[in-house]
Amino acid sequence: MSRILPYPLLSAALTLTWLVLNAPPTPGNVLLALLVGLTVPAVMGALQPRPVRVRAPATIVRLLGIVLYDMVRSNLDVARVILGLRRGERRTGFVTVPLDLREPYGLTVLAIILTATPGTLWVQYDSDTRCLLMHVLDYTEGSDWERRVKDRYERPLMEIFS
Repeated sequence: MSRILPYPLLSAALTLTWLVLNAPPTPGNVLLALLVGLTVPAVMGALQPRPVRVRAPATIVRLLGIVLYDMVRSNLDVARVILGLRRGERRTGFVTVPLDLREPYGLTVLAIILTATPGTLWVQYDSDTRCLLMHVLDYTEGSDWERRVKDRYERPLMEIFS
């Protein structure tokens, strides 16, 4: 059974996602969803990913709350910028953030958080210098982006994945 379904949760999630994105479910879509749900996890098994060690469930819940709050706030800020409700000079810019986080899964979650939050984008990570380059929509000199990333996201992720 484990050879057919090496990652059953991933199989179920992919199948359901395929069906939701390709509604209404037709026999062809259901067959294709099952094919994707069975094939992708089999390929994942060939990659032999490391097991994830997740700790601090309370920190996960707290981080989730912070991320959801930041996403709502960022959506409103970006909407104000786009609709012209925010007067004054708006500049985009790049920010370099030195990271202490080394865990690949933690870096992946940080990349997802920053890219999914409107107004910020993970651009590059240099593993030699451990510096993140991110783009921000509303950049100001002396902005607190570095402190915000480190305090709000990096520290909890280090607690979760270390």
